[in-house]
Formats: sequence, C-alpha cells, structure tokens
Amino acid sequence: MLRSVKVLERGYLVIGMLLMSFLANAQEQAESQTDQFLSGYITAILEHELQWGRGSYTLTVVDGIATIRLPEENAQRRAQIESALSGFDGLQGMNIVVQQAFDDPEATTSTRKKLYSFLGITPDTIPFPNSELFWPLLADPKQPQFFMSYRNYDTPLDRTTIAAVGFGESFGFYRRAGKRAGDGAQLSLSGGLFAQFNLDAPSSDLINADYIIGLPLTYRRAPWSGRLRIYHQSSHLGDEFLLNAQPERINLSFESMELLISYSQERWRGYIGGEYIFHREPADLRPGGLHAGVEYRSKQPLLYGGRLIGGLDLKSWEQHDWSVDASLKLGLEFGTTQPGHRRMRLIVEAYDGHAPHGQFYETEITYYGLGVYFGF
Repeated sequence: MLRSVKVLERGYLVIGMLLMSFLANAQEQAESQTDQFLSGYITAILEHELQWGRGSYTLTVVDGIATIRLPEENAQRRAQIESALSGFDGLQGMNIVVQQAFDDPEATTSTRKKLYSFLGITPDTIPFPNSELFWPLLADPKQPQFFMSYRNYDTPLDRTTIAAVGFGESFGFYRRAGKRAGDGAQLSLSGGLFAQFNLDAPSSDLINADYIIGLPLTYRRAPWSGRLRIYHQSSHLGDEFLLNAQPERINLSFESMELLISYSQERWRGYIGGEYIFHREPADLRPGGLHAGVEYRSKQPLLYGGRLIGGLDLKSWEQHDWSVDASLKLGLEFGTTQPGHRRMRLIVEAYDGHAPHGQFYETEITYYGLGVYFGF
C-alpha cells in the first residue's frame, strides 16, 4: 500500500511537469517580437523622440532585455528612458549601466589580460548591483526569499496543516561586468529564515526554524551561469512544540560548500551540481549531496498579466543513501520583468522526500500547498 502511494505521488509530479510543458508550448506560439525589432524601435525612440546623439550611448538587446550604457551618470537621461519605455510591449526588462573608466596599469600585463579574456570580463565595475547573475532557484525549498505558504503535510505520525514562512534575500556587493550585456562575476551576501507553524495546535505552535547565511560568488557568460556558495545552517525547535510534543532534539548545525552550474535557452533553464558539508553536528552526518533541476519562465502574460512559471528541484543526499527528494512548483508571476524590480508569485507546490526542515531531516514526508512568494 505504501509503495502504491509513493508511485502515485511521484506520478503527480510527472503530470505536473507535463502540464507545464504543454502550457509552455502554447505560450511559445504567442511570442513574435525579436531582439532586432526591439533594438531598432528603441533606437528610434532614443534618437528621434528624445534627440539623443548616436554616439552618446550604446544599446544591446538580448532575450528581450535592453541594456543601455551611458558614458557617465545622467539623471535626466535615466528618467527619460525609463518613462519612454515603461510598459513597452515586448520589452522583457531594461538595465541602465554607467560605463566607468578603468585606469590600472596592471590590467595590461599578460597574466591579467589572459584571465580577463578567458572569463570574458571587461574592466566595468558595478557596486551594489540590483540584480542577480545566477537567477534564484524557483523550486528549491531553501532558496532565500520572502514567502507564505499554506500546506497539508502527510508524515509517518499524522496528517497536519502547516503554515510555512520564509524571510530572506541576496544582497550584491560588487560586480565585474562582462563583455556581453548581463554577463560578469558578482560577490553577494545571502541569508534566510525558514519556519513552520502547526495550524492544528491551539496556539499555532512554532515547530522548526532554519537559519541560513552564506557568501555566494556568481558568474554568467551568455547562456551559462554558476554559483559557488559557502554557507552556514543551524536549526531550532519551537518552545511550545518542545513542551507539547517532547521530541528527541537533534542539535543540527553545519557549514557547507555548494557549486551549481546552469544553462538557459530562451524560456527554459536547467541546472546541476552538488555540495559537501565540511563541518557538521551531529558528527555522523554524511557530507555528500547532489542537486539538479529544470525551470520554465514565460515572457508573455497568461492571466491578469501573470506569466506562467514552474520548476522541478531534485536533491539527493549521501545521508539518505542517495534517495531523491523532489520539489515541484507551478504558478503565475506578476510584476515587471526588469532586473532589480520586485515580483509576486502565486504558486501551487508539492514535495515528496525527506523533510527539508532541519530538525526533521531523517523524516520522510509529502506535502501539497498554495503559496505567495515575493522577490526578484
């Protein structure tokens, strides 16, 4: 009976991905505007309507995202272009970059020149960038972001209604821009809190809270991107839950190094990688982990301006004999697609595998729910 339930649950995940693929193919038929058309149209607006000189800026359009480079900061021009192109049909995003001078004699040395050439990095620097080079993972339960989710959990002990919340973000410190618009290398600080509350308890007891803080180094070149992250996680049980349930507490705390490589093509993205826990408590926690997934992001509105998005995230840990934990999210994203701007997502979600909630990492669970997510 248990095996049949497991097969059925995983069948739901497959059906969800097939449904997402079907809707994605329908969306692709509606996308007709090209980067060349957008580039020509924007150029006409800049040079004819706004009277910008042809040599006073550079424009590139990649995957519907326009990057306009100015030789120096100009608040008037920034306001002009943002006003002229705000809500422009077919434009998926806009990035205004100030081209900064770079005068370092060492940059001409052979070693640094070869390094820049290999990485595809130019001397442009962007302090406190307002977007990410490695896009946040849509379906990863531990992606730092703000969300609220109403879920029904099926555990070995009981079925429970849970309110899950998350608070987190990634803050960019420094970016070295690449030759192509949107490329480069970036250092950031990321952190998150993930908590679960038992809605079946009289006072909606806090069950578990996970705290994560890390230093991600991200890189993008054309369709390829990567994230190398060192992070710390600690997990704690809620006081009321400890008093009422009296569980056997595990002092879970570790530091880990994670590497993910991603490839994007139009609306689709795939990623693969793994991590190694190099300092851990309890000491018998096995260190290895694998991580992979696939995502879809539509560029066209589907319902009330919302764009279809979805993702399947898969993790496999040495601690659990490499069994697969699957997280599926499918829903609509609202808000501008411009880099650095906020968005809201209405998500239907499902999970099957070992609990992603620290103190219960040895427990196999299944949950289904509806969540509201906020972030980039």
